[in-house]
Amino acid sequence: MYLGIDLGTSEVKALVIDENGDIVTSHSAPLTIQRPHPHWSEQSPQAWWEATDYLMTTLKEKCGQHWSAIKAIGLSGQMHGAVLLDAHEEVIRPAILWNDTRSALECAELEEIAPELHSIAGNLAMPGFTAPKLLWVRRHEPENFKRVETVLLPKDYLRLRMTGEKISDMSDSAGTLWLDVARRDWSDSLLAKCGLSRRNMPALVEGCEVSATLTPEIAERWGLNPSVAVAGGGGDNAVSAIGVGAVNPGDAFISLGTSGVLFVVNEAYRPAPASAVHAFCHVLPDRWHQMSVMLSAASCLQWFCRLVGIAETVLLEEVAQLSDGERANAPMFLPYLSGERTPHNDPNAKGMFHGLTHASNRATMGYAVLEGVSFGLADGLRVLQESGTHIQQCSLVGGGARSPLWAQLLADVLNMPVVTHKGGETGGALGAARLACLTTGKDPATVCKKPEIYQTWRARSGQHENLMKRYTQFNALYLNDLNYRTF
Repeated sequence: MYLGIDLGTSEVKALVIDENGDIVTSHSAPLTIQRPHPHWSEQSPQAWWEATDYLMTTLKEKCGQHWSAIKAIGLSGQMHGAVLLDAHEEVIRPAILWNDTRSALECAELEEIAPELHSIAGNLAMPGFTAPKLLWVRRHEPENFKRVETVLLPKDYLRLRMTGEKISDMSDSAGTLWLDVARRDWSDSLLAKCGLSRRNMPALVEGCEVSATLTPEIAERWGLNPSVAVAGGGGDNAVSAIGVGAVNPGDAFISLGTSGVLFVVNEAYRPAPASAVHAFCHVLPDRWHQMSVMLSAASCLQWFCRLVGIAETVLLEEVAQLSDGERANAPMFLPYLSGERTPHNDPNAKGMFHGLTHASNRATMGYAVLEGVSFGLADGLRVLQESGTHIQQCSLVGGGARSPLWAQLLADVLNMPVVTHKGGETGGALGAARLACLTTGKDPATVCKKPEIYQTWRARSGQHENLMKRYTQFNALYLNDLNYRTF
């Protein structure tokens, strides 16, 4: 059997599969985000470890005597987070997360001092990435920066606690802005621009390779064999791709989690930084991928439900009862609650409801939230297409994949088939377990098969045409707000 651990922003999920790749059991533990100042988003690495440790105890009880049959562990994790360790491997400060936007000025600084950035890292400097975070720490917390011995990504902190080794993989490391993405190696020049060197970085392996084995202490604590290998793992979206079988060029999926991602596999390194498209390594050798990323997706729905005091399932039922006319006259919503990446690269973008009337209610506003997030993904599809990437069909994963209403809306907005899979909400954890399986030398074509399709949602031409009229209004709202902020 094989174990996958997915360190997300809102929860840690763990999942066990058997030799046939079938899911045996899974469990999750919630996480919270700390926002002590505007633009800040932080978490305690210790909280990640405590949640993971709890999950191992829980899964051990669920699996019973079969638990000891686990051969390998795979890791998936939220990308870009900066975990700063001192010479004693102690955490210096809370981890700065991917949706933290405090380092906008440092992004401009990095673009200026590293003209080679786009050609090497393949991406614009954005506040969510790791490198600008270290420039911010160097400027605003110089005493902390002096103590930095190692910079780890979130899932790699879990690996350190599990194995005692400082190791990362290509896909997650590509999101730091310190990786030469074409060569799949650290860039000495980009590290030096941030006052760092290879000495401060973990060693690199491919996501499907063995990175280390459990320490005897952790193996005993978790009731596992010390020979259990830990796969290189990867960034959450690249690992989710493994979970939905997106391993060949052209394979694509949408992830509706805290963030919203449109992911497509490429056969070669294809950067398009001018459009704020991300170009990263995949977790398999000789594979890369592009992503459009919006910072707030399903989290917009969670925010609105908290605001009006209603469960998501209840709100979605109310939205489903709306007529076409009510949806056509619903308010507009800009989903930029944490700023935005693709295509705007605008950390100061704000969320907005526009067009409220006495007829507006929580159902029409809830619809506006779903539609606004879908329009944000349409922005991403547009710039991917402009970069020369063409997508025929998308799988849908993440928490939002549980909503048939949202799946149909996405198909209508994007004007392409959207498919949901059985177990699609477990994409990251399932992909991590599959990477664990690959460490034993099994064929990726066999292990990384596409899960059984649950349903296919096809675009309805009339609905698409009507939605494109509202999409035009959506884009005009952002441009008007941008002009207002820069006036």
